[in-house]
Amino acid sequence: MSIGAALRLMLGFGLLVVLHFSLRPLLGWRAELDFLTVALLVAAVRLRPGAAALVGCLMGLANDSLTPTAFGSGALAMTIVGFTASWLKAVFFADNLALNALMFFLGKWAIDVIRLLAERRMGGSELAMQLAVWSPLSAAVTAVVGIIVLLTLRPLLEPQHA
Repeated sequence: MSIGAALRLMLGFGLLVVLHFSLRPLLGWRAELDFLTVALLVAAVRLRPGAAALVGCLMGLANDSLTPTAFGSGALAMTIVGFTASWLKAVFFADNLALNALMFFLGKWAIDVIRLLAERRMGGSELAMQLAVWSPLSAAVTAVVGIIVLLTLRPLLEPQHA
């Protein structure tokens, strides 16, 4: 990755992180969108697996700092998803919007499943409702926003040819 491409990726990444902590709390939706997941997956498919896992861990720790009762569960989830997305990028993730939408959906849903199971705050029907209804809805909203972000930031994220 060239210096220019790395700078463009960091700019797009930073913009998504700022949106996560500024716009998302204002929306207050039950099926919340997750700009951190979008940022992680956009970065993960452009990084090596170890670097993607480190980025996921740091993002998860930053997000977990807002919820100290379940500290570490988000970091675990984002580390696993970042590593997996980076590792699988060569096999599945082409420059196809449908595949990218599926990646955003599955990535967000996997983060929710791992986080909810690791934090062990819910149980029974409440956990089942969260995993079967609200997490997939949140993943669908995140996938739609992820595609919009990819289409909007495409000039920023694509390699520049001189």
